[in-house]
Amino acid sequence: MRALYNGEITEGKRSPLSFCDSWVAYDHPVHTFTAERRAARPVGAARIVVGLVVLAVLTWAYGRRIAVGDDNPFDYFGYFTNQTSLLASLAMVVAGAYLLAGRAAPRWVGEVRAVAATCLVVVAVIYNTIVPGTGSAPPWVSITVHAIFPLVALADWTLVADRPILPWSRLWIVLPYPLAWLAVVLVRGATDGWVPYGFLLPERGVLSLAGSSAGLLLALLAAGAVVWALPRVRGRSGRRPSP
Repeated sequence: MRALYNGEITEGKRSPLSFCDSWVAYDHPVHTFTAERRAARPVGAARIVVGLVVLAVLTWAYGRRIAVGDDNPFDYFGYFTNQTSLLASLAMVVAGAYLLAGRAAPRWVGEVRAVAATCLVVVAVIYNTIVPGTGSAPPWVSITVHAIFPLVALADWTLVADRPILPWSRLWIVLPYPLAWLAVVLVRGATDGWVPYGFLLPERGVLSLAGSSAGLLLALLAAGAVVWALPRVRGRSGRRPSP
């Protein structure tokens, strides 16, 4: 089987812009690759639109807080939901730009997308099962960042095959960003008394904080395992036998 990969015809390789996870035999590799680049553009454009819409929602919600005198950006983006949505929307715009340009994104873009998707899964699960309806944002904003955007990001990661198959040895990369966020929040809670979520209040005690922190990190690893596994499952289900 022949395909165009990184500008040259190779055997048994799939184009980095391919939109299926199967191994496909091409009779006209160059023509097929050009068609794939054209097919990639609408997906790339859609990613950019989604990312910009989420950025607009975050900006609007922050402007709403400024209007009532709550203009501290460290408070607004101290919420894991807001910070993660910012990270994920920027990653989606970058990934979309690579697709729109007809270029394969570097591996680090895929890793950032994987971390962002993992964190969005945790955001969606915790908000919609453990603390539903909390927060001061308008309902449509909460639905956007706690349900719609996580679902779109996870579907994009699962269904569009331009993401890398990340090795299980790299699962640890889902932890540094949440750990840094958690450390800053705990320090702020101990110094100026501000925390984004009640379960991180210092008065709950060391054991409670340790348990909440450990539970959050375990949830991230579990969500990361799902994100890591989805491309593999998708790839096996879509693979065709060699002719």
